[in-house]
Order: sequence, then C-alpha cells, then structure tokens
Amino acid sequence: MLTDRPRWWHAVAAVPAGALPALSFPAPALWWFAYVALVPWMLLLRAAPTGRRAALVGWLGGAGFILAVHHWLLPSLHVFLFPLAALLGVLWIPWGLLVRRLLGGAVAAGRASAALVLVPAGWLLSELLRSWQGLGGPWGLLGASQWQVAPALRLASVGGVWLLSLLIVAVNCALVLLVAAPAARIPAAAGVSGCALLTGAVWLWLPGPTPAGQLRVAVVQIGPQGAAAGIEQRFATGERLTRQLVGRRLDLVVWGESSVGADLAARPDLARRLADLSARVGAPLLVNVDARRTADGSGGAPGIYKSAVLVGPRGPTGERYDKMRLVPFGEYIPARALLGWATSAGKAATEDRRPGNAPVVMELPGAAAGAGVRIGPLVCFESAFPDMSRHLTREGAALLVDQSSTATFQGSWAPAQHASLGALRAAENGRPTVHATLTGISEVHGPSGELVGPPLPGSASAAQVYEVPLARGTTLYVRFGDWPVAAALGALAVYCAGEGVRALRGGSLRRPVPEPRAPRARTARG
Repeated sequence: MLTDRPRWWHAVAAVPAGALPALSFPAPALWWFAYVALVPWMLLLRAAPTGRRAALVGWLGGAGFILAVHHWLLPSLHVFLFPLAALLGVLWIPWGLLVRRLLGGAVAAGRASAALVLVPAGWLLSELLRSWQGLGGPWGLLGASQWQVAPALRLASVGGVWLLSLLIVAVNCALVLLVAAPAARIPAAAGVSGCALLTGAVWLWLPGPTPAGQLRVAVVQIGPQGAAAGIEQRFATGERLTRQLVGRRLDLVVWGESSVGADLAARPDLARRLADLSARVGAPLLVNVDARRTADGSGGAPGIYKSAVLVGPRGPTGERYDKMRLVPFGEYIPARALLGWATSAGKAATEDRRPGNAPVVMELPGAAAGAGVRIGPLVCFESAFPDMSRHLTREGAALLVDQSSTATFQGSWAPAQHASLGALRAAENGRPTVHATLTGISEVHGPSGELVGPPLPGSASAAQVYEVPLARGTTLYVRFGDWPVAAALGALAVYCAGEGVRALRGGSLRRPVPEPRAPRARTARG
C-alpha cells in the first residue's frame, strides 16, 4: 500500500494540473502560458502505471479544466457545476490513454514523431465532442487563448481556432519529450521548430484582408445599474444614451442583448420610440428583444425568444434574427423532466426559451461604404461557435455583430473571455466583429482580429462610436472550413486501424496451433 500511495497522489494532482491552462484565458490572459500549461498533466499521464490509472488521471484532469475555465458559473449553477465538470471530464479519458500509450516508457524517435501528430489530434477530439451545444458549446477551446497574438490570429484565418489548438498541444507534447525522453529530443526539437516555422511563414507571406471602406458603428452599453433597474428603466437608459449620438454621422447603432424587454408588435409605443431614435441619429438601430411572442405567421411557435431586430426611421424593417443556439440551463433545461430540479439548485431557466429556425443576413440601408453592405447578427454565446460566423460570412455578411449580456457574471472572468472571442471570429472570417453587451465588456475587432478603438469596461454606461474597417476577399478558413478537424480525425482513424490490425495479428500468432489428429485405431475381431 505504501508503494501505491504516490501513484494515487498523481491522480489527485491531476485536478490542479488540468486546471492550469485556464490561466492562459482572460482575465489573466497569459497567452504564452498555454504552450507549457499541459506539460504537468501530460507528465502525470506518462507516469501512469496502468491504462486504468491513465484513464483516471485523464478524467480528473479534464474535470479540473472544466471547473477552472467555467468557475464563474458557480453563482448560477452552485453545486451542479461539480457533477457537470465530472461528466465533461470523461471526454479526456481517450486523450489520457493516448498520451500514456505514445509518451510512456522509453520513447523512440518513431513513436515520438507519431505522438507529435496524434496527441494534438486526440486533444482536438475532446474539444470537438464538448463543442456540442447540449454540453455547453465550444467555450474555452485552447486555441482561443491566442486571441491577442497577431501571428496566431493570421493562422486562424487558415484553419480556424482548431488549428491553433493543434499547434499549442503539439508544442506541449514536444516539451514533454524534451524533458522526459532523451532519445526523442531530435524529433521533439523538430516539432517545435516546425510549429514556429509554420506560424512565421503564414504571418509573413499570407496576405491579410483587403480593405474595403469602413462603417461608423455606435455601441450603446446600458451598464450594470441600468440593466438592474428593470425593463422600462433599461429601455429608457438606452434611449437616453442613443440621443447623445445625434449629429455623429452613423451607419449603425447596436444595443446589447435583452435591451428591449417587450415584443415590439405588442408594444407599438416602444417601436415608435425606437423609430424616432433612428430618425434622429440618421442610422438604423439593431436592438435585441427578449420577450414573449405570440404566433405571427413567421413559422415560430408562441413563446419567449431572443431576437435581433433592425429598426429604421419608419419602425421595424422586418429584418429579425431569432437566437438559434440557446445556453443549456441558462435559457433552457435539457431533458427538463429529468433535470428540472436544477431550477431549485441554482439560477437555471424556469421556462425554456424558443430557438430560431435559421440564420439571417440583414441588409444595412444607407451605409457609407455603399449600397449592399450586409450584417450577420449573433446573440450571446453563439459567437463561440466558429461554424455560425463562417456561415454568415459565406452568405455575404460584411460585418459580424454579437449582442450579448453577461450581467449575471459581472466582475468575473466571463465578460473578458466572451469579448475575446470576437477577435477569433474576425480573424477566421476576415470580417470585423462588433461585440455589443448590455453591461460590458463591449469590444470591436477589425478583419484581422485587431482591436478597434477602446473597449467599454463593465463599469461604463455609455455610447461609443467606432470607425470599423471593412474587408473583402475570402480567407482559407471560410473557403475550406474545419479541415484541421477532418485531418485530426483521419490521423486518429488510421492509428486506430493500425492498432487493430496489429492486435489481430498478435492474437493469431499467440493462438495455439491445433495438433493433427492421429488415425483411429482399428481393432481386430476374431
């Protein structure tokens, strides 16, 4: 028992080891730490004496990662966050087994080369599985930690956030080999050099977005006090701040998520007030309605929707986008009949919101950049899904707009993490993004992911005007999509097939060969 105790301590240490990568995300934003953060966890997996122990270390490390990256959910989910982290931690068990298999023991050069490809591919499989909306979506993807690194953002235009995750894990894997496998230091050094050369080549030689004019966009951030004052006061605060924009020659004014708390069809007085604001500032308003709606012939069932609505001087233009991907537990309860008790354990949704049917690209009238400028609206954590922004870009959106509210998590790491996603989506698509929030942090990013103008912090109640640069052309990511995911899954499939063939061959060699039967003895009868 005494000799086994340190091994169990390895399993216990997996929780904080798995939590380390969270420091590379905002608010700490230690982006460089991502390239070494996985090393302690991988060393524990490498030292696991059995596959069962590696599975345990992988599971506990994954749970620690989820807890650290989503710790700001504790005020809402309370104790429910811990079983949720334990459930999602299971997704790292295959990766843990793969790390032990490829990095355990004496690692030769050939196995090290395979590990530099397959270990990142295994990590990407875990990220892909947990990116399903029902499991919380792709929040905290490792590649998203590089949102402020210009060369990494250029790499995102080639293969999206997935390519960044692969590169980061490959560097961590190479460092483990350099530290623990002397015989594999040559391929490990080659792996680090290859990652650096790839990033440098893309940064130096891949053309950036081609400028195509600009838009003057105003973000109206109501602020924490206005948001907490009630629906009517929230609207009045947005109205007051928007009036300050008169005479600023704007192309678009964006309000945050849940900035309007009543259906505009049921409240024509609010629609008239918004139309008057649009006429005064000389630009359309993109507001966000969070309210119950009756059937209106648009195909949606009656219920509560979160909708981006474009309002012009004559009222709502008819351009409306209903949020499609809702936040589990925050906006609906998955399997409510089974998990409905979560409403009593935390701040879970007491009534399910209704999802929209399809994405919408809106025509922006009177844009200074010329006719035909179109915007692609997203609502809240939809900005975490790379495929949604890519779809809007392919449909012709010149500007991506995310209307968000992190009022529940004000003062935590959540607002900064959410705002940083705009840089990734902008770089992936070569399109500027406007991240407009109810209570901050609001940010605008240019088509290369660069920050445009000063962010609005969580303490601000203000209307800020941004000169948003537009771009034309198509990035490789928009053109080819999630090809790093396909490549990683293909590499894992080839590896698993090879392991299966070797297992079958090994089994046939070990199977005892049947002995030839002796001829039956004949008896003489006399």
